[in-house]
Amino acid sequence: MNKQAGAKKADIQELPRIEDRVSFIYIEHAKINRLDSAITVTDYHGTVRVPVAMIGVLLLGPGTDISHRAIELIGDAGSSILWVGERGVRFYAHGRSLARSTRLLERQAKLVSNPRSRLNVARRMYQMRFAEDVSRSSMQELRGKEGARVRRSYRLNAQKYNVEWDKRVFDPDDFLGGSPINQALSAGHVCLYGLVHSVICALGLSPGLGFVHTGHDLSFVYDVADLYKAEVTIPIAFEVVSESKEGDDIGRRTRLRVRDAFVDGKLMKRMVQDLQDLMEVEMDDRFQMDTVHLWDDKDKLVPNGFNYSEDDSNAHDGHYPEKSP
Repeated sequence: MNKQAGAKKADIQELPRIEDRVSFIYIEHAKINRLDSAITVTDYHGTVRVPVAMIGVLLLGPGTDISHRAIELIGDAGSSILWVGERGVRFYAHGRSLARSTRLLERQAKLVSNPRSRLNVARRMYQMRFAEDVSRSSMQELRGKEGARVRRSYRLNAQKYNVEWDKRVFDPDDFLGGSPINQALSAGHVCLYGLVHSVICALGLSPGLGFVHTGHDLSFVYDVADLYKAEVTIPIAFEVVSESKEGDDIGRRTRLRVRDAFVDGKLMKRMVQDLQDLMEVEMDDRFQMDTVHLWDDKDKLVPNGFNYSEDDSNAHDGHYPEKSP
């Protein structure tokens, strides 16, 4: 009889509950391997073992190498793995969903396939942004209200930060051809798309089944990102431009500032709850993402709640493409 190499694959009942896991661990500039039922993380400081069954989502940033054996263990433990840019600000690929059930995906597909329920979800999305009741508004009316709201946000931030503003114009194939504020907005929005994409995939939802946007494999990513632009990336973009001097790398400065806004994990936790609200998930069936840690490359997990400076040892610019993903 053939002997099984390595640790035995865990049964479903043996795996920790989602709420008992460390939700997100971010690793960059390190080599990842497997030792028994743990992954080993090695960098120039040494090697640390991390019990993989306690990881919800493993975010692999720039400069990470991972072995086939480590991937095998992560898959068997039911953990999700995502390849991302620096501090998770750009989504590149994912290995599997954190969800072992398709119930949330089926719920999304059911809601988006029926015109009435699709409109209701779209209305809930817009309701998150407006102070007024939009439960009877048509899609045309909602788009008009949203357009006016975004234009007002641009105008108010331009006045607040004393930045010259005309209109939103950008060419995905010519990032540097845009004005400084349009460069900053494009860079900030790409970071937000990456974070949203990571959370959507971690929950087992489809990034392509959008309720407002349609016809693109990232339609739902754009839907969800629009919920947070006016309060996150738009103000950051205007602030960065107001502080910049001629010759500054606007894209890099914006990415770093957006990264610092994401690092405490509060926006990720909010996205998880908002997505489940939109899908009308019952409370007993919800994912709880309460604990967020970062790998700090010094033999430990770093607690959330801190904004790390630009010269921190984790602050490496990933030189991400400026196009929307």
